[in-house]
Amino acid sequence: MILTVTLNTALDITYRVRELRPYASHRVTSVTERPGGKGLNVARVLAALGHEVTVTGFVGGPAGRAVQDQLTATPGVLDALLPVSGSTRRTIAVVEEVEETATSLTPDTTQLNEPGPQITPAEWSAFQDVYEGLLPSVSVVALCGSLPPGVPVGAYAHLIRTARAAGVPVLLDTSGEPLRRGVAARPDLVKPNAAELTELTGSHEPSQATRDVRRRGARAVVASLGPDGLLAVTPEGRWRATPPTRVRGNPTGAGDSAVAGLLSGLIDQLPWPERLARATALSAATVMSPVAGEFDRPTYEKLLSRVTVTTEATAA
Repeated sequence: MILTVTLNTALDITYRVRELRPYASHRVTSVTERPGGKGLNVARVLAALGHEVTVTGFVGGPAGRAVQDQLTATPGVLDALLPVSGSTRRTIAVVEEVEETATSLTPDTTQLNEPGPQITPAEWSAFQDVYEGLLPSVSVVALCGSLPPGVPVGAYAHLIRTARAAGVPVLLDTSGEPLRRGVAARPDLVKPNAAELTELTGSHEPSQATRDVRRRGARAVVASLGPDGLLAVTPEGRWRATPPTRVRGNPTGAGDSAVAGLLSGLIDQLPWPERLARATALSAATVMSPVAGEFDRPTYEKLLSRVTVTTEATAA
């Protein structure tokens, strides 16, 4: 069983419009709602791959009930979310349906993220009890996303130490100060993107930055480099995974699918190059999906054998 932790869950709402123009009214061509927050996206992709996943974190209010209702209907996902007095946030993705051109491959998506609910000290304490109670029944933990107001900035560092004490490996996917403190708690794997790497280390060079993150405490680092794929620095070696072609669509959730691919590969005991190929193909296939937490299966199956994974030279 895989456990994903999403402290700042969301109800993801995706609007599609013909063209997004500032200060103008828009006719929405379609609307979709899905459970959101990084860990829930990861869980839904894992479930689609055939894995059993438990999800935990905070939910509240009408948006929280909508999230739980949809999760309950998802085969393979077990709901262990903790109700709170505040209301789950909504995230709005506005996708512009422009025609693809030879020179424009950047997805046209505008993201609006509401703040999360205020978490009380009693609610945070109750969550820690739930988390500790789940650890004996899981094989790996993924700590994902931002922290809602009221949760201590060192929350992920605490959860990492708790999991490590229970002998459960931990993947961390967050940003800012929670990432910096979490890395110092020595997670087994950290999955930042290029911007998060730069913010954490001050380096704009991914190879140097990933090495720096390992020196700070992470056992392994897999960096998302957008359309350029993944860069992995692990105790077993260094690899770069590159998709065969750039894809156009909605990038929301692509990094979460990469996390799902890494977790899936770990559970299936795949060697690192195969884990990275799976994560890269899933990430690209998610860009082709209209909403986060889902992937286009034909695209995934087509790309999986075509991802290029090359060994990177070890720095002196």
